[in-house]
Amino acid sequence: METVIIALGSNLGDRIAAIRKAGEYLSQISLCEINKASIWESEPVGGALYPFYNTAASITTSTKPAELLSQLKLFEQECGREKNPARWGPRILDLDIISFGNLVIVEDTLIIPHPEYKKRLFVLKPMAEIIENWTDPVTGDTIAKMIRFAPESELYKTDLLW
Repeated sequence: METVIIALGSNLGDRIAAIRKAGEYLSQISLCEINKASIWESEPVGGALYPFYNTAASITTSTKPAELLSQLKLFEQECGREKNPARWGPRILDLDIISFGNLVIVEDTLIIPHPEYKKRLFVLKPMAEIIENWTDPVTGDTIAKMIRFAPESELYKTDLLW
C-alpha cells in the first residue's frame, strides 16, 4: 500500500460540485479514509479565463501508478472533461497525481513527482495542510521550502467544505 497525493482543480461549471464528486470517488477507491485539504481559490493559469477551486487529498492504494492514472483520467471524462483539453485551459475537473509514496517515475505518459507542482502555490499550500512534513523524493526539498520559492500567485483559502 502506498500513500498518494492527488491535486484537484476545477474552473468550469459547478466547481464545488465537481470537487465534492471527486472527493466521493477518491473515498471509494482509497483503502483508508482520505485526508482532504481546504479548498483554495486561485487565479486562472495559462489560457484559462475563470478562477479555479483547488485542493489536495491523500489516499491509500495498492493500485499501480499507471493504472491509478488511467482510473483518474476516466473519472475526469465521466464528469464531463474533454479528452484532450488545451494545456492549462478551462476544465470541469483536473486530477493530478503529485506523489506516489516515495516513487520516482519518468515515463512518456506518467511523471512522478508531478513535473509542475513546485511552481504552483495552489498545489503546494493544500499539500502542506495534509502532509506538512512531506519532502520531494528527488530533491529532498520540504513543502515549506517549496512554498517559499514558488512563483507568487493570487490564492486564498475558502470556507467551502468537500
